[in-house]
Amino acid sequence: MKWTRRDALKGLGGIPILGAVWWAGASNAVSKNKERSAILEQLNIQPSLPSAVKTIDGAPVKVGIIGFGIRGEQLCRALGFATKEWLEEMRLAAVEDPNHSRLKDFNNQDKLNVQLTAVCDIYDVRAKRVIDSFSNEEVKVVRFNTYQEMIRSGKVDAVIIATPDHWHAPMAIDALENGIHAYVEKPMTHTIEETYRLREAAKNSKATLMVGHQHRQTLSFQTAQDIVDKGVLGHVSLVQTNTNRNDDNGAWNYYLEEEATPQTIDWEQFLGTAPKIPFNKNHFFRWRKWWAYGSGLSGDLLTHDYDRLNCVLNMGIPNSISASGGIYTHRDGRDVPDVLQVNMEFPDFSTGSSQKDGKEKGMTFVYSATLGNGFSRPTILMGHDGTMELGNRLTIWPDGRSTKYADLLEAEKMNPGVPMYQYNPGASVPDAVSSATSQYFADKGLMWTYINGARVDSTFLHLREWLSNTRNGGEVSCGINEGFDEAITAHMTGLSYKLGRRIDWDPELQQIVPIEGINFDEVLLGTAPPLT
Repeated sequence: MKWTRRDALKGLGGIPILGAVWWAGASNAVSKNKERSAILEQLNIQPSLPSAVKTIDGAPVKVGIIGFGIRGEQLCRALGFATKEWLEEMRLAAVEDPNHSRLKDFNNQDKLNVQLTAVCDIYDVRAKRVIDSFSNEEVKVVRFNTYQEMIRSGKVDAVIIATPDHWHAPMAIDALENGIHAYVEKPMTHTIEETYRLREAAKNSKATLMVGHQHRQTLSFQTAQDIVDKGVLGHVSLVQTNTNRNDDNGAWNYYLEEEATPQTIDWEQFLGTAPKIPFNKNHFFRWRKWWAYGSGLSGDLLTHDYDRLNCVLNMGIPNSISASGGIYTHRDGRDVPDVLQVNMEFPDFSTGSSQKDGKEKGMTFVYSATLGNGFSRPTILMGHDGTMELGNRLTIWPDGRSTKYADLLEAEKMNPGVPMYQYNPGASVPDAVSSATSQYFADKGLMWTYINGARVDSTFLHLREWLSNTRNGGEVSCGINEGFDEAITAHMTGLSYKLGRRIDWDPELQQIVPIEGINFDEVLLGTAPPLT
């Protein structure tokens, strides 16, 4: 069958936005780039760009970094500060492979009105690296032994908190209570009690809190939100999202540095509220493997997937969570699971329906994770009328039993095996992915996004939004409300795994439904045995 664009539009009468969606699948005679152009130019459907932010005017924002480990160094690069060691490593990589673009991308990154003025890291080697790399004639980076000293020093307007999880909330609360803006990595808190205290501190402070879920700046996720809001998928009843890793880095077995000794690390300060144990290099560098410092798969990786779907669906905290799993792939002394299966129930959730009122209502969110297999499983949103595969790219298929598209399916103008819509904002941009783990982060929108065909660090966009807000005010895309949803959901998951039972949320009382005789925070921290 041959048909024209006019036939296509006539057949789609009365279906909002679906002209663009269907035209993408029908235009199978043109390349993907021309297909995308046909959507944008002929049907005027524009992918959602990251929200515009006001400029960061006035005196430079003075920023302090608390924790200069793996994530702290990445955040500093997003601010425009790269260590001498990284710059040389990237230079050599570009010499070896002309398509390696990370150094070029960094140099082309827009400059922010920021001064990195202070560092607080309990490991001497890391603190020295910051001072040596980022100090200049205008600004000499000052090292502080404690975060309290930094916050009260007058040297910083804002702090970035990239520490182990058990330090996130205490540091963020102290900053906010002293009028210092805070950017805190996920999960926002380590315990339930901290979650409420941080929410109170954020609401009572004039300073801005931003939680580090940078995928909220990614084009495909913002575009997906628009598509869901316009009813393209119909009622979404099932979401499936996954973590798939199969290497040491992905399982948190990071390199143990020779320079790390009791003389170069303030071990007591690292422990904080954690159980007192002798100096242990394995715990210091690989802290994510223990509940005492980290939050396991539920807090470290599930939070990525939960929040990126929450920004698309705005589903909030689930009514109940059931989780199971175990330590099945890395029996190396860790006490957090390396395989996890989570079911979240949203019985009152709806994305709208193309069927009769009352027939469709409710959704299950399934998270499945293994650190022992790297087979890539996509994120899938399953609706009555369509299915969306969501990553840095976006693809939608019509459902063969769709009510909304029944006439088009019958006329063979739609085919369940052919995508209605495909969106790849970086189709012509080299990805320069260096490992399976970095591909995992890229597919979840956690490394970069694309604006007008150019690759942009999504962490840079997230930090830029936060910094702009410190000068101009307004709401941030991932503040205390979004962080509260994320933290509570992660803690409910951890509790369900440890207790081996369903955990319920009371939306009216805004609390996890109590279980007689159980202290939830003691369970989360591993100081209370699970129920038998």
